[in-house]
Amino acid sequence: MRSIYVVLLLIASNAFMTLAWYGHLKFAEWRWFNKLGLVGIVLFSWGLAFFEYILQVPANKYGFKGNGGSFTLIQLKVIQEVITLVVFVLFSMLFFKNEALQWNHYLAFVLLVCAVYLVFI
Repeated sequence: MRSIYVVLLLIASNAFMTLAWYGHLKFAEWRWFNKLGLVGIVLFSWGLAFFEYILQVPANKYGFKGNGGSFTLIQLKVIQEVITLVVFVLFSMLFFKNEALQWNHYLAFVLLVCAVYLVFI
């Protein structure tokens, strides 16, 4: 059950990080957001990233074997990277419909699944 909690924390943290890193590209459609300027946009994104840290740090702390969790450090990192890409793909499909996935993107995802398998054997 702890492993599921860790993965859910990682998913939530990556949702905030994706918004922090790429959300401003979509938020630019809001009139008030465009008035912020670069410093304002950075601070807005930094505020979103704060919530990523609130979720990411406990996920790593509770998930790490050295703290009684289920995962090695490498396993945590690979899980996090796969979650990052899945969250990013969902985000881009929802908010940036003009960005199409190509065959090489699908192949890269398959290889990432292979990476997850390899770190768990």
